[in-house]
Amino acid sequence: LWQMELQTFSAGGRLSEVMGAGMLERDREFRRLGIVYSAEKTLEVLESDPVMKSVCDSYTKGVNSYIENLPERKIPLEYKLLGYKPEKWNNLKTVLFMKYMSYDLAGFDEDFEMTNAKNYFDKEKFDLLFPVIQDSLDPVIPDGSEIQQQKVFPVIPGDIDSVYLIKEEIDVTENEKPKRENGSNNWAVSGKKTKSGAPILSNDLHLTMNLPSIWYEIQITAPNINVYGVSFPGVPGVIVGFNDSISFGFTNGGRDVRDYFEIRFKDESRKEYWYNGEWHQTIWRPEIIKINGSPDFTDSVSYVKLGKDLCPVMYDNKFSGTKNAKNKYYAVRWKGNDPTNDLKAFNLLNHAENYDDFNNAMIELKTPGQNVIFASKSGDIAIKTQGEWPAKWKEQGDFIMPGFDSSYLWQAMIPQDEVPFQYNPERGFISSANQKPADDKIYPYYLGRNYPMWRGKEINRRLSSMENITTEDMKKLQTDNYNLVAEVVRPLILKNIDENGLTPDEKKYLELLKSWDLRNDAGSKGATVFELFWMNFYKTIYDDDYKDAPKIIKYPDETSLISGLLSDSDFVFTDDITTDQKETLSDRVTAAFKTTSEQLTKHESKGRLEWEKFKGTQINHLSRLAPFGRYNIPIGGSKHNINATETIHGPSWRMVVQLTEETEAYGIYPGGQSGNPGSRFYDDFITYWAEGKYYPLWLMKKDEQNDSRVKWKMNFSK
Repeated sequence: LWQMELQTFSAGGRLSEVMGAGMLERDREFRRLGIVYSAEKTLEVLESDPVMKSVCDSYTKGVNSYIENLPERKIPLEYKLLGYKPEKWNNLKTVLFMKYMSYDLAGFDEDFEMTNAKNYFDKEKFDLLFPVIQDSLDPVIPDGSEIQQQKVFPVIPGDIDSVYLIKEEIDVTENEKPKRENGSNNWAVSGKKTKSGAPILSNDLHLTMNLPSIWYEIQITAPNINVYGVSFPGVPGVIVGFNDSISFGFTNGGRDVRDYFEIRFKDESRKEYWYNGEWHQTIWRPEIIKINGSPDFTDSVSYVKLGKDLCPVMYDNKFSGTKNAKNKYYAVRWKGNDPTNDLKAFNLLNHAENYDDFNNAMIELKTPGQNVIFASKSGDIAIKTQGEWPAKWKEQGDFIMPGFDSSYLWQAMIPQDEVPFQYNPERGFISSANQKPADDKIYPYYLGRNYPMWRGKEINRRLSSMENITTEDMKKLQTDNYNLVAEVVRPLILKNIDENGLTPDEKKYLELLKSWDLRNDAGSKGATVFELFWMNFYKTIYDDDYKDAPKIIKYPDETSLISGLLSDSDFVFTDDITTDQKETLSDRVTAAFKTTSEQLTKHESKGRLEWEKFKGTQINHLSRLAPFGRYNIPIGGSKHNINATETIHGPSWRMVVQLTEETEAYGIYPGGQSGNPGSRFYDDFITYWAEGKYYPLWLMKKDEQNDSRVKWKMNFSK
């Protein structure tokens, strides 16, 4: 209950109410992003749908019945520690949580950082650092991206070079930013590749791990539905799971659906703004923020209408995040602010029986855009890069755009029948791991840049070679710690390091790297050597080039560095521009390894040379109350592995479902079914999860209500 409410307070910019003035700037940012305003509009859309209104009304009544009958002694501990009591639930809170998930999964942007990078580097260097098309592309949809008759043709503004690419430093940043790593893995294999002859669907969702847990395991059974999986506390329905006929899962789509526009106000009163050659009246929305222990704070947020879209001015002369906006004004156009009925997609998915039902459900999902995977007992598998995506011209939205000219706005959305998808592909499997959705050379719409590619490549490589696949094979693949990045990079290191210039201690660590099996397993020392070296090498290559750069700037993804080194032995960034001599790759590799060895000596003296100890995976309580978290969890994995477990980020739910006549399903998540830190069910799944184990998921049927597996029964009456 406390988790459910805190999440809606977070989304609604209300944390100051319980945590005091220290949360004011964060609350202002969420109000200025427009989440509360858009949630109110979205609620109108949701409640105009009789089915969804009934679903949410029933959910709200259930939560409030619990609250009304909650004795003082059973109020969750966090309320008592923070000094407040639960308030009544309502449908708006459910919508606010959905908006928060849209923010977390479809709210990442780098417009300010990319604008400064574009201004700081010359074109040749910029294109090397941030290529639009990645080498060795292995997209989500390797085929099926061709469009028979393109319907939308984005028009590039004629004055783009003189207006859009203006040389001016931007000094604004968000107080809080969604994780770029918020992604996941999913795949499904057809019956022709499995031992049983039935499809198997696998999904593991990578999010920041919390206690109480992000997910809550549920089964919903009624006369017209029987569905099992996990839900977000606060949302009615199964989000990821399976029913009697199908299974479904998600990974983050990763496309840029949040863009910033510079606004020109007539004067500091901000009552009028310039758009398409004339002044327009600003729309105002007062945001009253209650603060625990202090007077209320009223933030007057201005909205401007850009085309058909009402956009909040997020940064202005009254608020500029953690930096100085220099009296500039920036409005945000975010797909998550559109009033849509996304919750209906999950309701329809829970009831779906076949591929057509799956497609009908997915049309309702506008944001957050996802790679949605499907498998059925009829033998079908499919994946769809589902969402309502802006149809952009090349590089549109990568940088701050002028908000006074309609030619820079989103001109249209990509039609739903032009969204890349695969249905029963010849290769016998489908997969996604947040890589680029489609091949830029085939797909006509701009997809953006900076997609992670390594997990996807390794998954596809493994699935391509596998036959007679079982659920055990899929569990092993989900928890696999093989490091494809290291496979590619280690030969470069060993070829270019100057061993003669190393001390005995440094050679000791080099031997660990040489003998390493390229797996980030718990207990591995070679993994620690590689990961720490790779971080230091990255800094060694780029720090000199960024020495005088603006603080708010984009750094290149590691794929750009790897591609540069593989394609050019004299990679331009290899030289240290702060010295008189010209450094070679050998110089930089050796220097980075010496730095790494010095750090490794310190870690080893503290008993932290083994990978799981160096990484220190932990799951924090949402309030950061240390006694309620779990620390130093003995688990391998890294962002370079299919098992993408990092320090606080990782597989928040693992699921494997085989769609045989009698469904065979397994799942696990790093937490427990109770939100009470004093309960044995608070974190009892974590040890199993860390060991790579799973629990069987029993989709109980009506005639099994007296099965020996039933532990307790609850009887409801009106």
